Amino acid sequence: MLLGLNRASFHEDMVTVHSRLPTKDEFRRVRHLILQQLDDTLPIADDDIAHIFAECPHLESAVLSAVPAITDRSIVLLTDNALNLQGLDLSGCNQITDVAIFELAAKSLPLQWLQLNGVTGLTDASIAALAKTCSRLSVLELCDLPLLSALSVRDIFTYSRKLRTLRLARCSLLTDKAFPAVSPSRAATPSATSTSSGVDKPLPPRPTSWLEDLAPLVLRHTADNLRVVDLSFVNSITDAAIDGLVSHAPRIQNLRLSGCKKLSDRTLESICKLGDHLDVLILAHVSEITDNGIVKLARACTKLRCVDVGCELIAPSFTFTAVDGSQVCRNLTDLAVFCLAELRCMRRLSLVRVHRVTDIAIFALAEHALDLERLNLSYCDALSLDALHLLLKRLVRLQNFAGTGIPSLKRRGVHRFSDSPPPDLDVDQQAAYNVFTGDGVSALKKFLNKEEVRRRECEAKNIPFVERSDDGMELH
Repeated sequence: MLLGLNRASFHEDMVTVHSRLPTKDEFRRVRHLILQQLDDTLPIADDDIAHIFAECPHLESAVLSAVPAITDRSIVLLTDNALNLQGLDLSGCNQITDVAIFELAAKSLPLQWLQLNGVTGLTDASIAALAKTCSRLSVLELCDLPLLSALSVRDIFTYSRKLRTLRLARCSLLTDKAFPAVSPSRAATPSATSTSSGVDKPLPPRPTSWLEDLAPLVLRHTADNLRVVDLSFVNSITDAAIDGLVSHAPRIQNLRLSGCKKLSDRTLESICKLGDHLDVLILAHVSEITDNGIVKLARACTKLRCVDVGCELIAPSFTFTAVDGSQVCRNLTDLAVFCLAELRCMRRLSLVRVHRVTDIAIFALAEHALDLERLNLSYCDALSLDALHLLLKRLVRLQNFAGTGIPSLKRRGVHRFSDSPPPDLDVDQQAAYNVFTGDGVSALKKFLNKEEVRRRECEAKNIPFVERSDDGMELH
């Protein structure tokens, strides 16, 4: 009985420290340390964080993304003392190397989530060691690792069987070889491709690397726990990678494939296998998909809540510096929007730069997609103000509407309801910026309703209609 009371008292005394270092009195009571947003005028040195880790034996999670000065020494001290460490975020800590990650793997800590985004010095060796030893991992984020190749990602799929979230965005070396294959027949051996006529095979256009010669990854198990996969801007993967991934992880709910330029309708056909499990699908900058693929997707995945098939103008500097014709959705038309509008669970839809969308598609959204909460129609330049007005009247739950670059929204009196543009936009982009949120959506709808009433009164009195930029009801 006394032991139980002592344990309860111990857990009640544990604390979470946000945006500062713990005090000396808190050292033995800190369970969660979150250093995510700090004052730039007071940077934390590696010596400071090393001293903390040496004195905090009960740490269970540490978010250190705001401490770029941290080094391998501090992580070694953390692994030596925090024997119950379950979560660690080292995103952006570029002084961390394989040494620290090897220590994490060697101590067999009960890690459940690990975020190593942007730790550019990590290589396949340390990531493979993590995959083989940290069997409890449910969240693994490895975005922006330029040295990560198919070799270690294959080990992740082979050994990390409890993963629920896997993020590999912008890992430029990854190819189809990193992902599970549907069948071993995809990898052709030299003996299988030799000809019986005795004619020598033509030389390949370039020498193959050892990564390209890897055998297909054929796994006997399936990743039934995997729910979130982010492969954004992994430019080398093709439809075959997605086919294998979906076959291996048949219950994916959130799939992000933005910027994977080599994907086509065959990818959408593979995604159809996910059926009602799929909840979020992001296909921004995937310009080769067509209406045919979207029709099949909408019929198979009826529980979709969020779909992005657009092409954002403003992208991170590491992905695009400009938007050219190849990054515009040339193949999607009103037909794709008709099918997406029929999805009863749809809450968020992005159709940025889908230039072939017309008022007919907007009427379909106004008729069927009544539960939409966020809608992005930026740079869909064929849309009329009347169609957008009808849309706003019908979508009573709409909380965020983006109409940047739509010519019809440049009429007088509309821009005042828009949010302020981000400061990093140039002059032309700021002038075209039209994003309405919350009360701004309601105010825009009210203004357009008022203008509609004025127009009808002008028609009834047979006088010219003159647009107003204010909230007045006068006809002149």
